[in-house]
Amino acid sequence: MADRIELRPNETILFIGDSITDAGRREVGVDPLGTGYVYFAGNLLLARYPHLNLKILNKGVSGDTTRSLKWRWDRDCITHMPDVLSLMIGVNDVWYRHDEPDLAVKAVALEEYWDNCRYILEKAQTQCSSRIVLMEPFMFCRDPENAMLADLREYIRAVHLLASEFDAVIVPLQEHIDRRILTIPPDRWAEDMVHPYPWAHAWIAERWLEAAGV
Repeated sequence: MADRIELRPNETILFIGDSITDAGRREVGVDPLGTGYVYFAGNLLLARYPHLNLKILNKGVSGDTTRSLKWRWDRDCITHMPDVLSLMIGVNDVWYRHDEPDLAVKAVALEEYWDNCRYILEKAQTQCSSRIVLMEPFMFCRDPENAMLADLREYIRAVHLLASEFDAVIVPLQEHIDRRILTIPPDRWAEDMVHPYPWAHAWIAERWLEAAGV
């Protein structure tokens, strides 16, 4: 695994994933970076490195799984030729199976999750020479018996193995959350254990910058 991202002049940094990344980026009157962690991380990067002329893109789409992300990969990733690609995906792959029985067909099993991630990451590296940041999917939950969190941890393990395979930087969000949530309860982070409140988005941005070494 890589231990940091070295930024260079005129590079494109593309963040992609589901609703946590999307964070309203397509709503009228909302900055194209959305109002979530991409907004905070992107603007801090621009503030810290104005001389690098970085281009920050947000291509998150609410509701995405790795399957739907794979379908739009050429349009929303490859065409932008990102120098740095930041990917956070997986909670919907699991969530549809646990909390939306009518939508269970949209759930993505672990083996397909592996295949989808490997496909999109290989394309990014071979066609764009992207350096990759992988963010752990997460839940704000401290119930050891929560079935969805137990399931999600298998997908998080897959993310770590993919990070090793693709020499990616890993942002260990669930690892950080597991420690902090002992003193800061889940309802302080999010209403539904998944979608962060604004301060928690800022906290995620801090973890991204910390892991990327920027």
